[in-house]
Amino acid sequence: MLFDRLIGKASPATALRRGLGLLEKEQFTEALPLLAQAAQAGVPEAAYQIGRLYLQGSGVPYSQSEAVRWLQQAALHSNVEAQCLLAALLVQGLVSAPETSADEGAARLFSTTAASVVSPTPDFEAAHKWARMAAQAGSAEGQALLGYVLTYGPHHLRNLDEARDCYKRSASGGCAQGHLGYALALAGDAQLSERKTEIAEHIRAAAATDIPSAVYMFGVLAEEGAGVEQDAGRAADHYRKAAELGHRGAQLKWGAALIEGKTVPPDPVLGESWLRRAALAGDPRAAEMIGDLYTKGGAMPPNYAEAASWYRRAAEAGSATAARSLSSFYMTGAGVPTDAEEAARWLRMAAEAGDASAQVDLAQQLLAGVDLPGGRPPVNDWFRKSAAGGDLVAAFNLGVCLLHGADAERDDQQAAIWLRRAAEGLPEAQYMLGRLLSEGRGIQADLKAAREWFALAAEAGNADSQAALAEMLVNGRGGPADIAKAIKLCEQAAAKGHSGAMFALGAIHGGGHGIAVNRAAAARWFRAAAELGHGHAQLMLGRYLLSGTEPQNLRDAQYWFESAVAQGILEAEAELAELSAVTSKIAV
Repeated sequence: MLFDRLIGKASPATALRRGLGLLEKEQFTEALPLLAQAAQAGVPEAAYQIGRLYLQGSGVPYSQSEAVRWLQQAALHSNVEAQCLLAALLVQGLVSAPETSADEGAARLFSTTAASVVSPTPDFEAAHKWARMAAQAGSAEGQALLGYVLTYGPHHLRNLDEARDCYKRSASGGCAQGHLGYALALAGDAQLSERKTEIAEHIRAAAATDIPSAVYMFGVLAEEGAGVEQDAGRAADHYRKAAELGHRGAQLKWGAALIEGKTVPPDPVLGESWLRRAALAGDPRAAEMIGDLYTKGGAMPPNYAEAASWYRRAAEAGSATAARSLSSFYMTGAGVPTDAEEAARWLRMAAEAGDASAQVDLAQQLLAGVDLPGGRPPVNDWFRKSAAGGDLVAAFNLGVCLLHGADAERDDQQAAIWLRRAAEGLPEAQYMLGRLLSEGRGIQADLKAAREWFALAAEAGNADSQAALAEMLVNGRGGPADIAKAIKLCEQAAAKGHSGAMFALGAIHGGGHGIAVNRAAAARWFRAAAELGHGHAQLMLGRYLLSGTEPQNLRDAQYWFESAVAQGILEAEAELAELSAVTSKIAV
């Protein structure tokens, strides 16, 4: 060791050479004094190597701050490798720029108390400085780093055209990161994104060096057949490789492939383990999929408690679908204690995160008069945002909410506007618009137009519209009467379980509508509607039972009158009172 120090003082170049030789033998402690002497004599390569040792914790205590100081000393003396390493560390937010000089760093070389400094965010300004130095020196790695800073740095540093040129030069120099960056730059440019084959070739080149994201991306290209031949098996191979390299998205894809068993032999247990890795790394979709596995069962036995824990993890990471699933668990007590307040909280979280089904569920609760924890959610705003983007279902939901005052005052005029927009493609909206036009609610009454909208929705099979149009045809509203067509429409709606259409058929066959009276058919339709809870049908069935159209049965008649009373049919009260008087006389 003494000989090494004497040689170092006499010749920094010799000290560097001997120090590098010791590094190759992994004799880090013995190499450090030689490297320190060479670095203090101004040899950039020695300072660079000391910086690396501090990053590795080899021969010295691990210290990011000391590493940066030595790397900066090398970088300031035009050591390109140090410039690149500094830029890479800074852009990843792994280190911060030093506040003291490299000389002070030399004094701390063998200190065991040097503090490590970790920057919580990338330092793009400092990274830009070092990357540009390395790029100007012709470093392909430096050009790739500069391209990254110019692409993802703060707005005042961004220059996508220059970034693309940097990536291109880097790729030409054989840098894998340059290939990947250039491919992404091409794909992100609307005018250049059609160069799919070229993009795929650059991603292939990057993937060949086992860059995890590039391996994963090439799998996506192979799966979609974008720029390369579509090959699901090849895609699965790349997902597996990228998963093994630690890529979270690939772990999700590979786990799903093993569970589905379409492109590779099925292995649900191994697939679940890969999903678990992705989920524990923070992938909400993977956690959600595990929750689905334990909920639905199949290859994996159902385990609602396990499913709930994964849904919670996914929901807390931002999955709206998982939050809705967790809400249903709390509502039903599956895997967790029943808790209506927790159910409402998670449902609201799902809705606020954009889950359309959760938004509809909350809107339905508001329309039903449910008092929701946390106040009335802004369902109108949720639906309006999607509706403004052309979503017809959202436009319909917004119209219904405005019509009934779900989270604000009723606004029939605005409701009509949104329902008219939704009516361009939704039979349900066509029906609602027809009702507004027939009632003159929020829009000028127009029976002819109402009839046309009902007809359009009826042709699409909407049972409500079939019944509504039948009523207009029976009564000649908005156009000529047509009993035969009305009957046909009511029969179509009745076949779908529409109790109103069944009642209408009973009324039509009961007489007074221009066709032969058929009281047996009328009674049959009244009974069908009554059994579905139609109040007026229950009243009429009770009357038919008393009149003898159906075999007279006073007890059944009483039951149906009582059912109609429970539905709020006032006429049934009088019928029930009269029946009670009759039965009292019979009893006497």
